[in-house]
Amino acid sequence: MTGSKVLGLTGSIGMGKSTVAGMLRDLGVPVFDADAAVHALQGPDGALLPRIEAAFPGSTGPRGVDRPKLGAMVFGDPARLAQLEAIVHPAVAEIRRTFLRDHADRPLVVLDIPLLFEKGGAPGIDAVAVVSAPAEVQRARVLARPGMTEDKFAQILALQVPDAEKRARADFVLDTGTDLATTRAEVERLVREFATAL
Repeated sequence: MTGSKVLGLTGSIGMGKSTVAGMLRDLGVPVFDADAAVHALQGPDGALLPRIEAAFPGSTGPRGVDRPKLGAMVFGDPARLAQLEAIVHPAVAEIRRTFLRDHADRPLVVLDIPLLFEKGGAPGIDAVAVVSAPAEVQRARVLARPGMTEDKFAQILALQVPDAEKRARADFVLDTGTDLATTRAEVERLVREFATAL
């Protein structure tokens, strides 16, 4: 499907993955953003709104999916969450396949997938880079977010593969617990290394 080398980019909440993805784009690397794809599918006039509304009545409106309302319907209910994922994941996978086809002539492409390990990976990935920071840095970042609470943070962490395990399973680890210039240098080195390592 693609002549590109494909790097999976992942990391737990608050680790700086979005910042790293932006740095990769700045270097001219095409980045597929799984979260952005989900937002498009669930936003105003999103392709999945009819199916989501049918399965979860009252969860959508003129602005698309009402994320807090839908979240309340599925959070803590594995069966309902699986039902939602069965609607969303195949559609995201199709957008990802299109992205890879569209960038098949590029030497390196990145798939930014927050729950890469939690959901069993993605087909066609050559290596995985994990974005990581010390636990106290992660905690401070996440609790500074609007509407975030200690309990919500704990629940999110419980659903994610622990950072230490992600680091152990990664081909590359990017430390974002430092200043931006240092992180940017790491990202630049990653792009160079990835081009020759595989």
